[in-house]
Amino acid sequence: MSIAFSVSQQHYLFGVQTFAHTVLAAGGDSYRYLLRDTTTQGVFDDVSSGVSEVGLIMRTTTSEAVLDAAIAEAGLEFTELAKSAPRVALPVSHPLSNASRLSLDDLEDWPYIRFDQGADVPEEFFEEALSDVARDKTIICTDRATLSELATALNGYTVTSGILVGIADGTSLTTVELDTDVKLHLGIVTKQGACLSPLGERFVSGLKKSLERYARE
Repeated sequence: MSIAFSVSQQHYLFGVQTFAHTVLAAGGDSYRYLLRDTTTQGVFDDVSSGVSEVGLIMRTTTSEAVLDAAIAEAGLEFTELAKSAPRVALPVSHPLSNASRLSLDDLEDWPYIRFDQGADVPEEFFEEALSDVARDKTIICTDRATLSELATALNGYTVTSGILVGIADGTSLTTVELDTDVKLHLGIVTKQGACLSPLGERFVSGLKKSLERYARE
């Protein structure tokens, strides 16, 4: 059975939720879908090669020039769906979890956890805003669940879109406003000039509604 619909994304709970809703809405007694959490370059490669119809990424006001060039070189185009302010994600039990606002200086003694993007990849490809800021304590991992477990076990933190809604509702982590002028631009990458399939249209429509509901600028 061939793949009916495929999405490649950076590590987003809201992408998982929207994908699940797309599958449920389509229904059927048999089907074969694919959802890939991968690196930024992996998203570009998957969409460019046709492994996935849609890619889901975040770019920032400081990374957009480099990413736009890579997107164009891959024969892709970026469509923005929402803007969001980066937030600090940390365990609900963290001593700083009740702060109204945090700076990176406030977090310098705590472990910073981010997703692996592979060797020799520009910082603009990192999916966490402000990844170019030096940290004394950094842990790199490849899996969303692993990141949450490490943050909880080590009182660590990461920088996210702040949209933790998903199947598990992100209950182990909470988010706090980050003191920065950087903005996130959440959107999709598709092949240049390509028309989305009905499932692709359904997914993107649901994604936009979810982001409009939960994104905080």
